[in-house]
Order: sequence, then C-alpha cells, then structure tokens
Amino acid sequence: MTFSAIPGLTEIKKKLIDAVQANHVAHAQLFAGKPGSLNLTLALAYATYLHCQNKGLSEACGTCAACSKSLKFIHPDTNFVFPLGNVKGDKDEDRFKADILKTWRSFLIEQPFGDLGDWISAYGGEDKQALISREESREIVKMLTLKPFESKYKIMIIWQPEFMHPSAANGILKILEEPPKDTFFILVTNAIERLLPTILSRTQIVQIPLLDDVEIENHLATKGVAGNRQQEIVALAEGDLNLAIKLIDFEQDHFQEKFSEWMRTCFKRDYGKMVEQMEEFNERDKLGQRNFLQHSLTMMRETLIHFSGASKISRVKGSEVKFVQDFGKVMNVGKVEKVNQLISDASYHLERNGSAKMIFLDLSLQISKILNP
Repeated sequence: MTFSAIPGLTEIKKKLIDAVQANHVAHAQLFAGKPGSLNLTLALAYATYLHCQNKGLSEACGTCAACSKSLKFIHPDTNFVFPLGNVKGDKDEDRFKADILKTWRSFLIEQPFGDLGDWISAYGGEDKQALISREESREIVKMLTLKPFESKYKIMIIWQPEFMHPSAANGILKILEEPPKDTFFILVTNAIERLLPTILSRTQIVQIPLLDDVEIENHLATKGVAGNRQQEIVALAEGDLNLAIKLIDFEQDHFQEKFSEWMRTCFKRDYGKMVEQMEEFNERDKLGQRNFLQHSLTMMRETLIHFSGASKISRVKGSEVKFVQDFGKVMNVGKVEKVNQLISDASYHLERNGSAKMIFLDLSLQISKILNP
C-alpha cells in the first residue's frame, strides 16, 4: 500500500511523511478512527514509506526491493497482529499460523479498504469470537527482540487492539514503552474508548477522520459511478469508502419508499403490518439490512436539520424533502433523539449476528411507542 493509493487525508499523510523526513517518528503511534476510516490502509502505507530504500518527498518509490515486498505484505521486518478465532481447530499451531498469514495477505490485497467483518468472512470465522489472545503478547516480545532482517526499522502493526485479551494488553506495556532501538509500534483502532489507559498513555494518538463527500465522489467517479446513483451511494456511505465500494454493485433499492411506509405503520400501530415488514427485512441480505438502517439514520439526521433550518447542509432531494417536512409535524427533537438511538442500537446488534427478525420487530414496537404514545 502506498499513500497515493489512499483517497484524501492529505494533511495526515504530509505530517507522517514530514516526521520520517525529520527523523522524529514516535516509537508508538495509535491510528484512531471511527469504523469506516482508512486507518489500517494508512498504517500499511506508512510502513511501506518507512522501509522504502529510495524515499521521495511525498511517496515511497514503489519499485525498490523493500517496496516490492511491502506491497505484497511480505516484508520480513513488518509484523502483523490481528483478531482471530481458531476456526480450523488445527492442532499444528505453526501450520495454522502460516495458513492464516497467507489469508491475511490475500485479504489486504483483495480488500484494501476492508473492515473487521470482511476479515472474519475471509477466514471463515463468522461463528467464532475474534480476539487477540494472551499468547500474542509473548509472540510480540519474541519477534521484536530479533534484529531487523533487511530494513533499518522493525515495525509492529497491531490491528484492532481493542480485541486484545487483558493479559495480552498488559503483557506488551513494557516493550510498548521501551521498545528496542529503531522499532515502531503502529496500533490501529476503531474503538479508542475500549483501550486501556495504560496503552493510551504510551502512544502518540493520530486521529484519522472519515472521508468527506467530495473524496468519496471522486473515488466513485474513477469506478464509473456518476449522477443520482453516485449521490445515493455518498449519502449512504457517510464517509465510509469500504461501504461505498460495496454499494456500487449492490442492487438499487427504494429505501425511501420503504422507510416512509415503515414510519406510517409504526405511527398507526398496525401490528400485522409490522410483522409483514419484519419478514421483508429478514429476506434482505446483511448489506441490505445495514443500508436500510443507515438510510433510516440519515432521515433522522435530515429531520433534525429541518427543525434547525440549516437547509444548506441538507442532502435530501425530490420526494425525501416532502417526507421530512411531513414527518417533522409529528416529531420533535426529543423523539428524533430517541428513535435515532434505537436504530443505532439495532444496527449494533445486527452487526453482531443478532436475529434480524427479533431486532426489527422490537425496533418497530419501540418506535411506535415514541411516535404515537
């Protein structure tokens, strides 16, 4: 991965490059961002630049021996730690690790902007809890006591450290605070609030924002997506490039029509219709369910914008405008806040493989109490 392969984040890229050029690289950095941010890809590009033998002022050369290996994620001085479940039950630990590492490299190549859910699907661990085991801390210490093989630096990338077993997290504190010379830790998190304070105090935090709409639009344009479809994807993605890419091939759905019908059903407390809508929701694939809830959150946001009169930042168009105006007549800020929280909670449980039927029906019943108490 190179910096040029990552859309946007220009200022952050420059700061990282300037630190390398000035030889002021912190020994432990925490790339923190919301789910959907490109903090892992940025960490990979950063590692490529650090190892590059012919660094430019704004990019790794991409052609030297170090870059060739980094771009295939096989550089011997870049080590990876990531959440995992032993889905194969392989008693030969070395063979299992070798197989998983191959899968990891393929995942990074094939899904450069992928998230934890994509990784779990890649190695087939949907039914196993992914975590970073306590044994990993010993492996980290062991690997970093060895001198670099080819590069001047040794780099340890820990992806999703929030999934570390408490013993593993405590086990790396000493080496995180006092690593061997020319050794760099790059921790990549999507839930900084779940990390131990002792981890946070030992790292330099680099906040990685989600992409803005223009950056998503530009990337979609390179994929041949334009016009209304582009705008629909941008609205649903909300800065998440990985989701935007998935939506390119996702069959277009009439989310607004379904959402309007759902809200009317909840307002009327039509329980028979709620059950029908629950079945329809359950028949959607997981991406479709996620996108429908995301559209619902977007409409809650637009309703708040309608209340505030800040039409300049509104994204609604066409029939959505009239819906927001009508919906605003039966809503207030308090109701929007409650419904928004319920939908967010439902999305959270759905991502963790909860029953789509039960989640959606419970959500509908709770919303009906708020809309029409």
